[in-house]
Amino acid sequence: MKQFPLITAHTGCMGHPDHSLASFNAALALGVDVYEDDIRITRDAKLVLAHDDEVVLADGRQTRLSDITLAELEEFSKEERLPLESVLRWIKETGKTMNLDIKSAACLEPAAATLLQMGMTNQAFFSGCGYAVAMEAERLTPSIRKLLNVNIDSFRLSSYAEAVAQACDEARSARCFGLNVPYQLVRPELITAARQVGLAVYVWTVAEPDVMRRMAGLGVDSITSRNVAELIAVKNEMIASEGETLR
Repeated sequence: MKQFPLITAHTGCMGHPDHSLASFNAALALGVDVYEDDIRITRDAKLVLAHDDEVVLADGRQTRLSDITLAELEEFSKEERLPLESVLRWIKETGKTMNLDIKSAACLEPAAATLLQMGMTNQAFFSGCGYAVAMEAERLTPSIRKLLNVNIDSFRLSSYAEAVAQACDEARSARCFGLNVPYQLVRPELITAARQVGLAVYVWTVAEPDVMRRMAGLGVDSITSRNVAELIAVKNEMIASEGETLR
């Protein structure tokens, strides 16, 4: 292990609610490298942290984020809703990086415009992009870095070598800087193939210390986890162990 992977905090880290300020603050307090959260868009083209389009309002009504304005959401939602711009402002101040998991292609242009306006193209990137969305992102927002979410079905329906080749070909075609991969699919062959064509490998979402150690040992570039404290402990343990070996 030459260098431990980047530590990415999954939204809802350390037992806090998803998309919450408490989760974000916990991640920053622990010293993560990257904070990941899901991005949705409201009717008035405002970006918020949210996984699903469906939302339940305080009076019990069900609606969609895409059908209401940000002002309506803030007034009537029974849950905390964080505007992306506010979170990016905090990220910028800390010097950290944000992984914007794009849940709708409609988010691409406004998210890119926000990053450009804030001068944060080096502090954020897109994920959640299957091949079609990655190609759309390349067409609409070529200045924003992005990861390709690998086609999980191809790993079920094709040979492992064919699925890896497809993932690398699609990532290069869409000019992605790396692959976003469920950790269960990662083998040394994938790491080798990605390295050969200059692609990073980011894995999600790891909970168990043994899996964290295995992913780090394979040489992935980032590990996403909700249990950030455990991942940091594994990092310290592996660095200490490597130091002992070198003595």
